[in-house]
Amino acid sequence: MPGTLYLCATPIGNLEDMTFRCIRILKEVDLIAAEDTRNSIKLLNHFEIRTPMTSYHEYNKIEKGRKLVERLLGGEDIALVTDAGTPGISDPGEELVDMCRKAGVTVTAIPGPAACVTALTISGLPTRRFAFEAFLPTDKKEKQEILEEMKQETRTMVLYEAPHRLVRTLETLFSALGNRRVSICRELTKKHETVFASLIDEAILYYKEHEPKGECVVIIEGKSRKEIQAREREKWEEMSIEEHMELYLSEGMDKKEAMKKVAKDRGVSKREVYQALLP
Repeated sequence: MPGTLYLCATPIGNLEDMTFRCIRILKEVDLIAAEDTRNSIKLLNHFEIRTPMTSYHEYNKIEKGRKLVERLLGGEDIALVTDAGTPGISDPGEELVDMCRKAGVTVTAIPGPAACVTALTISGLPTRRFAFEAFLPTDKKEKQEILEEMKQETRTMVLYEAPHRLVRTLETLFSALGNRRVSICRELTKKHETVFASLIDEAILYYKEHEPKGECVVIIEGKSRKEIQAREREKWEEMSIEEHMELYLSEGMDKKEAMKKVAKDRGVSKREVYQALLP
């Protein structure tokens, strides 16, 4: 029988966040695949875990992934760990999971810390709906495409960023999205954890004077639905009600349905549309 791939979430800063189950699984599996073995060995030594370890990272994910799947198909159990947090979130673990699923290998998760969710919950911004963007692309064209999508995003957005690029990224966000509410979460779960909640322009000024340290999670306010609706209404108001009606009638709508749609688009009652159309 094939073995199981365990996605083991590890602490993002505070070692006390390591779960009992994660420690047990890391001790019981045949092999641990780690993003950076030099980093993970410190964690394993702290919890006296002696399981053999191998590297699995962005630059060997295809070749090493095939080898790991072969071992799993041979009956070995393997745990996957990232440098910090949950494997498969903005790291090559997602490719290994896909390879395992296609090969018929069971994949399960040992839940635990994740920087994106941790930051979101303490940001003070809406949490019911959110979009995780990870790191913005380095390719200029792809980055611009993502920023264009973010302009219309109504959900709270979550970005990762390195401290030395934080100000530059905030300036990019200000230019693309305007002055939104933002929370910069740093050193999560550590002694010097901070949440700087402000507007984007205030955050730019602050971090130009106070050099950020530690990995950052940037939580950005989504676009207001009321603002989107107002913009849509402005667009419709550029044409007359007669032209607006004709647009929907030309698409095959009957008069009653077209009047209902025009009223909704313009934020008025159907009676107002009807009266405007009277000769």
